[in-house]
Amino acid sequence: MSFFRSYIAPLLIVLIFAIAMLAVSARIFLPNDLAAPAPIEEPEAQSLTAPVNSGAIAQFWNPTPEPSQHSSSAQV
Repeated sequence: MSFFRSYIAPLLIVLIFAIAMLAVSARIFLPNDLAAPAPIEEPEAQSLTAPVNSGAIAQFWNPTPEPSQHSSSAQV
C-alpha cells in the first residue's frame, strides 16, 4: 500500500494532468476556422413567442378533474 501511495498514485495524477493539458492545448494546431468558438445564430422571431394553451394552464391551477357530463352511473 505504501508503494502505491508513494509511486503509483502520483504517477497517475501526473499522467491525467498531462493528458488534459495535451487535449486543451491541441486547439493551437487546429485550422483557424475550427479553433474559433462556435457562432451563435440569432433566434427567429416566431420561436420567441410560444403558443399559449389555456386548457393546460387551467389544469395546472386547478388540478382536480371536473365531473364528466357523459357519466351514465350518475344519471340513474
